[in-house]
Parts: sequence; structure tokens; C-alpha cells
Amino acid sequence: MAPLAKELDKKFNYADYLTWPDDERWEIIEGVVYDMSPAPSTEHQRISFGLSGILYNFLKGKQCQAFAAPFDVRFSEDKNDADEAIENVVQPDIVVICEKRKVDKRGCLGAPDIVIEILSPSTAYKDQTEKLALYARHAVKEYWVFNPDAKYVLAYSLEELKYGKPEYLTENDALKSKALEGLMIDLSEIWGDDI
Repeated sequence: MAPLAKELDKKFNYADYLTWPDDERWEIIEGVVYDMSPAPSTEHQRISFGLSGILYNFLKGKQCQAFAAPFDVRFSEDKNDADEAIENVVQPDIVVICEKRKVDKRGCLGAPDIVIEILSPSTAYKDQTEKLALYARHAVKEYWVFNPDAKYVLAYSLEELKYGKPEYLTENDALKSKALEGLMIDLSEIWGDDI
């Protein structure tokens, strides 16, 4: 059963998460639970689909894999931690994982190489604060934050276990990955005509 409103001030873990209904989307950051509703906007979905297609084509025949939400990423202090000890479970919009050992039947255990979040009004603050800190602490090499309304991307790269100043890119720029050699995304392809 999903957490009740009266329980939301207690700490949760991955073992709790596994008992919640499959038709509900939740994240846990440092034991704090976050509801993932409402569903993403049309523009959010358009960006996600475009990025997924570009990544799929780029990664074909390569070791790295891309996954789109809903896809669980579990962060643990020790890869042998029991489900009860894992207090960080997130569902980024898209992840790229280059170490096959991190992928299992439940998602990803450990840091993806690239995490992509597409901002929504209900998640924007969390994506730009709590998740930014979480991804840096667990050594995600690149964190890309897409703002669908203002049409820009903040591209963070890990430098000495922290993110430096993000690269600010608009719809007229190209996003060049530092983690995936040769990957360059023309952002004008991502932001096409609105419906």
C-alpha cells in the first residue's frame, strides 16, 4: 500500500517502495517520499521521445544502454545493501548506463553515466536541488536538465566529485557529451514546432 498522508513524515526505503502499487509513481530521496503525479505534459513527452530516439540510434552497437522512465535508479552506499538500507530510489526521465553490471531486473543499482531530467512544474524544484545534490554525491558523470517552457538545457559535468558551473544551452546550440565520446545533440531537433 502506498504511503498515507499521515505517514509522509517518516523515513522510507526501497523495501517499502516495493510494496506500493505499480500504477503509482514515487521517488525516495534520503528516505523522504515524493509523489510523481500528475503525468508529464505533451512537450515533456515530445522532448523525452526525441532524446530517446537520438540516444537509441547513437548507442546502437555500443556497450552503453539508455532507459526512459519509468525506470528505477537505486543509489546505495554499498552495492550489497539490503533493500531496507537503500533510501534513494529515483525515476529520471532518461538515463544512460555504460557498466552492464549496474543493470538488473529491477532497474539500475548505482550511478548512471548520464541522467536527464525534463522539468515539470511539480518536480522542477526537486530536480534542480535535491536530485542535483544526490547525483553529484553518487558521481553521476553528467546531469542534463531540460526546461521545456524556456527552451534551455543546463548541462552539469562532474569535476572532482562535485558539479561545476553548468553549461547553459538554448534551442540554437548543440549539446556535446563529455561522458559519451562523439555524442552531439542539435537542440533545434529537440524543440520542433509546438502542437
